[in-house]
Amino acid sequence: MTSPASSGERGSGLVEMVWLSLLLLLPLLWIVLSVFEVQRGSFGVSGAARAAARAYALAPDDATGQRRADAVARRVLADQGLRDVPLRVAVTCSPYPRNCHAGASVITVRVSSSVTLPLLPDLFGLGAPTFALDAEETVPIGRFQEVSR
Repeated sequence: MTSPASSGERGSGLVEMVWLSLLLLLPLLWIVLSVFEVQRGSFGVSGAARAAARAYALAPDDATGQRRADAVARRVLADQGLRDVPLRVAVTCSPYPRNCHAGASVITVRVSSSVTLPLLPDLFGLGAPTFALDAEETVPIGRFQEVSR
């Protein structure tokens, strides 16, 4: 009967454990990093929607409101470290869709963006894999008002 020590298997358990650890830990590390990146983007997009809705409601007219909403949304995303992400700010209002600052309008601001998943290359020329994010905030006109000091 031959013992494992004499058959050349000595120390192979350590090698197998190292390879198994690498095979399991690297994908787990990627999943954790991806979840953190998506969470950061989600937090930024929801904050951008809230701030953009407030900025739009405080503006004197619709054109100024759209410019302020875009600028504020970009700034909030930059605060979260998302400087070069795509951004789309869409504003709708009811019951006066052509004049959001009239009467008792209710403004809905939808901010859409995406984050790139870390450590994944551009595959087949399709670009780096991304995760789409969007958030929506609804504010009635008159809820927020500028106060002169």
